[in-house]
Amino acid sequence: MPHRTELYEDVPSACWPIVYSPDYNITFMGLEKLHPFDAGKWGKVINFLKEEKLIADDLIVQAREATDEDLLVVHTRRYLNKLKWSFVVATITEIPPVAFLPNFVVQRKVLKPLRTQTGGTIMAGKLAVDRGWAINVGGGFHHCSSDKGGGFCAYADITLAIKFLFERVQGVSKATIIDLDAHQGNGHERDFMDDHRVYIMDAYNRYIYPGDGFAKRAIKRKVELEWGTEDTEYLQKVHTHVEGALNELKPDIIVYNAGTDILDGDPLGGLAISPQGIVKRDEVVFKAARRRRIPILMVTSGGYQKRTARIIADSILNLHNLGLIDKELATSGAENPKVEQMIRDSTKDLTNLSLQ
Repeated sequence: MPHRTELYEDVPSACWPIVYSPDYNITFMGLEKLHPFDAGKWGKVINFLKEEKLIADDLIVQAREATDEDLLVVHTRRYLNKLKWSFVVATITEIPPVAFLPNFVVQRKVLKPLRTQTGGTIMAGKLAVDRGWAINVGGGFHHCSSDKGGGFCAYADITLAIKFLFERVQGVSKATIIDLDAHQGNGHERDFMDDHRVYIMDAYNRYIYPGDGFAKRAIKRKVELEWGTEDTEYLQKVHTHVEGALNELKPDIIVYNAGTDILDGDPLGGLAISPQGIVKRDEVVFKAARRRRIPILMVTSGGYQKRTARIIADSILNLHNLGLIDKELATSGAENPKVEQMIRDSTKDLTNLSLQ
């Protein structure tokens, strides 16, 4: 019998299936600036969406923090106990001075934001199934597995979201992870190594962290990219392999890890994709999902430049402008005439990957 959780409580139908909390943002005496990650990017995305009048505070779903009981659906007790040591958290987040802070401070200022984003991903999983799509403005901690964190990822939110759905939502027994962050998603790969219910497609720079050869065995569709890959080649590969993955197995849910560290100039990603290329990439994935009427959950994952928040917001606005996401669509599902029109249109233009 699954434990009682607050993460699956009903959400008012007036809300967009966009999940966020101000608690996502990590701000502590400037320490967050010691990692190239923009630790306030999630709030900036929301502010851009508010400025564009897409959303308002009372229309987004407030993320709740994942409790220990929630986390134990995937994580070992031993791993969660390790996070009570500040030096372990310093290693995972790659912020060395965190090692010298009392752990109660680390829990409140570093791990609570990450637990809240993890709760947000789990909530967005159920919302995606209920509404057809959902976006967690945070999450995407794809380097963390049940018993090991790393690469700024302390909790395995992707694994958790899928396992919650498998345990609690009737009719969800197959999932596809489309991981398009610049880094290999070795956390969920290790977690689902021998689980035939989960199909993993992963496109990443083959030369950078984590280079986890063991985890690669779990990838059903592996797209290894060269340094400096640019828009045309990248978008062609994404289109071909997303279509191929969804034709190979029609899942009950897609978890889309939409990292923006593929952006040209990213200090860690090593790829050369333009802002327009990122927007187009997200469009390709959502069109493939909507055309097949497969619920899709998007998480924002890595992205290490100050301008990535604007690009994420622009991409969400583009999805809305194209009718791929909206509140009407979210509540009425695929019978919505707008969806039907979008599906007809998308069949025409899926092959046209130019960026005019």
